Amino acid sequence: MAGVTGGETVSQEMGMHTEQLRGRTQQVFFRPEEEERFVYPDAFDVDFNKRAEFDAGEMDPNAVNLKIRELMRDGHGTIVVKNPGAQHSLGVGILNRLNLIFEGSLGYFGCGLLDGPNVRVHGRVGWSCAENMMAGTLVVDKNAGSTFGAAIRGGDLVCRGSVGSRTGIDQKGGTIIVGGDTGAFSGFMMQRGRMVVCGNAGKNLGDSMYDGTIYVGGTIRDLGVDAVPGELTDLDRHWLTRKLTQYDLLPDKGVDHFQKIVAGKQLWNYDNLEPTEKKLVL
Repeated sequence: MAGVTGGETVSQEMGMHTEQLRGRTQQVFFRPEEEERFVYPDAFDVDFNKRAEFDAGEMDPNAVNLKIRELMRDGHGTIVVKNPGAQHSLGVGILNRLNLIFEGSLGYFGCGLLDGPNVRVHGRVGWSCAENMMAGTLVVDKNAGSTFGAAIRGGDLVCRGSVGSRTGIDQKGGTIIVGGDTGAFSGFMMQRGRMVVCGNAGKNLGDSMYDGTIYVGGTIRDLGVDAVPGELTDLDRHWLTRKLTQYDLLPDKGVDHFQKIVAGKQLWNYDNLEPTEKKLVL
């Protein structure tokens, strides 16, 4: 919301602010009648009712990804990949509407650079799952490794189990939901978006976060630099209830026990601080 002026809005209560951001300005304008603006020029026209499945047990990652694109080109909108075998970099770079289902676990860098598909992983994922995700949904049924959702920019990224350290590092938007616990330095250098941890959070939560909001349902070992408690508002409660219900992760006792963590904003003008002031911030 850079450059927006005016009084307080409800969006500000959930971690969105009106400060003027510096740097290169990127403006993209959409009009509903211009359908071509909402899809990539080379996107495939797929039918969600057209289903295909294949066994990846004897295929290498490159062959699996090429097979997914081949099926999309043929109009298949629902693709099931059997026996992915925890191979690395599967399901990456999909910039298309698609229902993609992995019946098994993925290795490192699974489903990175997504923009549009709905992905379900019936297993675990390794490090850096959904890195740089732009839009769509990705739901992991079991646990995830470190840097889950690194630099995510949009969409919903959900792990129903627990995740490793540095969850959502450099998060720039979107929503990350963890059904279990998260490790150390989760939300490190967070810039935008929302993170929900239903379980416990490790040390240095939200370290050096610039903006965004983190919700934790369990205990927090400690907060990182410039991460401070915030007030849980009715808007927060309504959003949490709706979002967690959507993914069947709403606790039996509701959401009133969640803690809200926001940026203290002491690092916003760090370069302008005196040396003694910098020591106090850090």
